[in-house]
Amino acid sequence: MSRPLTDQEKRKQISVRGLAGVENVTELKKNFNRHLHFTLVKDRNVATPLDYYFALAFTVRDHLVGRWLRTQQHYYEKDPKKISGGWQIEEADDWLRYGNPWEKARPECTLPVHFYGRVEHTNQGAKWVDTQVVLAMPYDTPVPGYRNNIVNTMRLWSAKAPNDFNLKDFNVGGYIQAVLDRNLAENISRVLYPNDNFFEGKELRLKQEYFVVAATLQDIIRRFKSSKFGCRDPVRTSFDAFPDKVAIQLNDTHPSLTIPELMRILVDQERLDWDKAWDVTVKTCAYTNHTVLPEALERWPVHLIETLLPRHLQIIYEINQRFLNRVAAAFPGDVDRLRRMSLVEEGAVKRINMAHLCIAGSHAINGVARIHSEILKKTTFKDFYELEPHKFQNKTNGITPRRWLVMCNPGLAEVIAERIGEDYIADLDQLRKLLSYVDDEAFIRDVAKVKQENKLKFSAYLEKEYKVHINPNSLFDVQVKRIHEYKRQLLNCLHVITMYNRIKKDPNKFSVPRTVMIGGKAAPGYHMAKMIIKLITAVGDVVNHDPVVGDRLRLVFLENYRVSLAEKVIPAADLSEQISTAGTEASGTGNMKFMLNGALTIGTMDGANVEMAEEAGEENFFIFGMRVEDVERLDQRGYNAQEYYDRIPELRHIIDQLNSGFFSPKQPDLFKAIVNMLMHHDRFKVFADYEEYIKCQERVSALYKNPREWTRMVIRNIATSGKFSSDRTIAQYAKEIWGVEPNRQRLPAPDEKI
Repeated sequence: MSRPLTDQEKRKQISVRGLAGVENVTELKKNFNRHLHFTLVKDRNVATPLDYYFALAFTVRDHLVGRWLRTQQHYYEKDPKKISGGWQIEEADDWLRYGNPWEKARPECTLPVHFYGRVEHTNQGAKWVDTQVVLAMPYDTPVPGYRNNIVNTMRLWSAKAPNDFNLKDFNVGGYIQAVLDRNLAENISRVLYPNDNFFEGKELRLKQEYFVVAATLQDIIRRFKSSKFGCRDPVRTSFDAFPDKVAIQLNDTHPSLTIPELMRILVDQERLDWDKAWDVTVKTCAYTNHTVLPEALERWPVHLIETLLPRHLQIIYEINQRFLNRVAAAFPGDVDRLRRMSLVEEGAVKRINMAHLCIAGSHAINGVARIHSEILKKTTFKDFYELEPHKFQNKTNGITPRRWLVMCNPGLAEVIAERIGEDYIADLDQLRKLLSYVDDEAFIRDVAKVKQENKLKFSAYLEKEYKVHINPNSLFDVQVKRIHEYKRQLLNCLHVITMYNRIKKDPNKFSVPRTVMIGGKAAPGYHMAKMIIKLITAVGDVVNHDPVVGDRLRLVFLENYRVSLAEKVIPAADLSEQISTAGTEASGTGNMKFMLNGALTIGTMDGANVEMAEEAGEENFFIFGMRVEDVERLDQRGYNAQEYYDRIPELRHIIDQLNSGFFSPKQPDLFKAIVNMLMHHDRFKVFADYEEYIKCQERVSALYKNPREWTRMVIRNIATSGKFSSDRTIAQYAKEIWGVEPNRQRLPAPDEKI
């Protein structure tokens, strides 16, 4: 009789067997040894941990290859409808130094991408000539589906200089210039987020955007023209069916050059007339907006596009003229509306508004949370909504429960599976069944136990990696996201200082122990965001070393925040901070990850928080602060930070501390810029929500003193998080934008008969 499985073995079953679909462990071990010996030429005496990682990766990749090939073949054969020191210091992450075992280079599919040059208008149409060519080499990564034997492809592109690049210079002794030119070409895919505060950074960023668009569109059109798997000879010549076979989702404005590039290919190369090409383009493209902040909506200088992509600028001008003709016909005499809706912005520097280009050239426009999509219609793109209301939709974001629960929190996944089975992993709405366990004492204990285990594990990690000792029984209060003024890490920081000042004022008064963790990265050229990081670390230095405070309060900045760190901190969090100014956060997805992993949310009614509170019930959320309408009224009246400074003694004390150098004694003026911004230039109204935020945090502490009630609220949140699965989101995109009916079809495995 077999022995019963231990908890650890059961968790492994759900987290490993269930996700990877391992059929034969003996065969896997054999393949692992084969790769170690024959692929990496190592044995166990000399192999390093990196060698073991590569051997395992190659073994798993073998497991995917048959399914990968069969998936691609299936797509062709079945002809599916679509193809689709306290300061932040940036250090290069040379992540390809040792190679990437998951990707497959495809040098035979390398494509040319053109830049610069000039346009000639001939009897045969426009020709883009005298261009500089950079080669785009594809690298394919397999992306497996969940228990369905389908393996899709993620194709990335690497910039390569042509082999004949400045060969003449090189041969006559111009070695340095030849090498510099070669590096300039290959820089396109070398730096992920160039600092675009400077002209060189702007030019590189625009080059990157066009490089990916141009290579991908060539690839899409090649596939469209091919009739069967593996065929490289063009067969289709008509583009009538193109929108039925291809869906291009513009993920924000970064790939917006897709629209003029597709028009260039269809008009200049495929010889379609303008109206037909435009019809194909609009039916193919759809646009997802991710921000309403004006500074984040791309506006490229005309002179830059004219230099880099002269033919595309001509096409954009033509698109704009025809678009404005339509606007003028719909709203005769409304000259100001024409100015507001134009793709071309006049001013000291003439610019192209890329969001306007996306809207004009797409058949569908969506926001990523209900409140965000409504803001797009009412304010951000109001004129465009009035012209074409049928285009506007909402698609609330989602997260994958496979990574963000089963893999990163196997203990919780197992506790849930013991009550409702494993089917919830592919149908997250089934979590609602947990509502019947809200008063189940055994389930309450199990959920609390898993959370405590995760906190102990993360405490050990923090001590090892950050050399910070924290109290694992304290409330883990976590805010992890990009550092930005609108996300209001500063409001969180003010709360930490408030708690610190209260402890110092009355050291004998009981306070719920708290460990506040703030993590995230600032954009390289965003000075204020870097100052906010410095403030967080400076406050942490004071708080964490004050013997009066002890382990009642800690502030830890989680540096180099990334997915692998998120997978550790999110399962350990008790409280999730989602405190952006109402109307500024498009959606958020971290908020959903925390909810699914059993953290309670303190937040404003912004982004997806609104729908999360709706699902869980507002009584199961810690909601505070202004609503969108309140923010609008305050804008009309005029926000005056001085009023709050004068009226709220605790807030005034904090600002005076920052101004006097209390948290930076060696540099007393260090945080004066932050104080100046908060007092005189704060677009995101931190002071306006301070009082309510502090009171709401007091409610958090009060509930945390009652572990049973806290955990019951946690269970209600987990049970109502099913809506926020990416499976639901993607199914909605498929049905309502791409025109595809999603299904749960399973392909036969490579060793199964078809």
